Amino acid sequence: MPTPASPTAEQLPARTAAVWAALDPLVGAGTSLRVLDVGGGSGIFAVPLAQLGHDVTVVDPSADALATLRRRADNAGVGNLVRGVQGDGDLLHEVLPPADGAGTGYDLALCHFVLEVVDDPAVTLREIAGALRPDGQVSIATANRAGAVLARALSGHPVEALSLLADRDPAPGRARPDRRRFAPSDLLELVEGAGLRPDTWRGVAVVADLLDAASGADPAAVRALELALAETSPYRDVATGLHVLAARR
Repeated sequence: MPTPASPTAEQLPARTAAVWAALDPLVGAGTSLRVLDVGGGSGIFAVPLAQLGHDVTVVDPSADALATLRRRADNAGVGNLVRGVQGDGDLLHEVLPPADGAGTGYDLALCHFVLEVVDDPAVTLREIAGALRPDGQVSIATANRAGAVLARALSGHPVEALSLLADRDPAPGRARPDRRRFAPSDLLELVEGAGLRPDTWRGVAVVADLLDAASGADPAAVRALELALAETSPYRDVATGLHVLAARR
């Protein structure tokens, strides 16, 4: 995978390097895009995209997160390119105008670590697909079940690791159920069921989350390693997250 050319890429965390590298051919091409960020309330992706000249609408249920988004966008000097809308991902049609066959709709949508917590991931992805223009693309990142199993095992919790391996809540009975994790096949099935055409899936944070912050590892070297491993099995299979780009059919 090529190193991202976007001017902000080198300043962003190594753990998201694979996502930015996948997005770079779209967002670094010099053409202004209409971008929809579902559940990205605090602006971690929205503000860097606005700094690249894109017009970004963020839909998030949290008023506090949207307030953070506004401050971050204003402080970065891109407040005019970022719009926050309070709403739920599975009810986008209530807060956004629908796309139509005349080419309206968003060029790119982001759905990063949202499917784990929504009521119905399939409904949310269908809503996002409906907001895209024809051939518009969506960037989807989710928690990887295999990565979660490995992380629990390495942290000394083998019983919880076994529960996650069987796709069970590692702490049943808690007031707030644990978030979902996905296998690559689960994610691709959801994507195709939403009327989207998926590209190659990649691992997110293959090694970045395993490194101790005090290890002294060179961030640039970690970023380069992440890019090298992101689309290579068996390494991508045990990453913290999964990522795929998909196009509206």
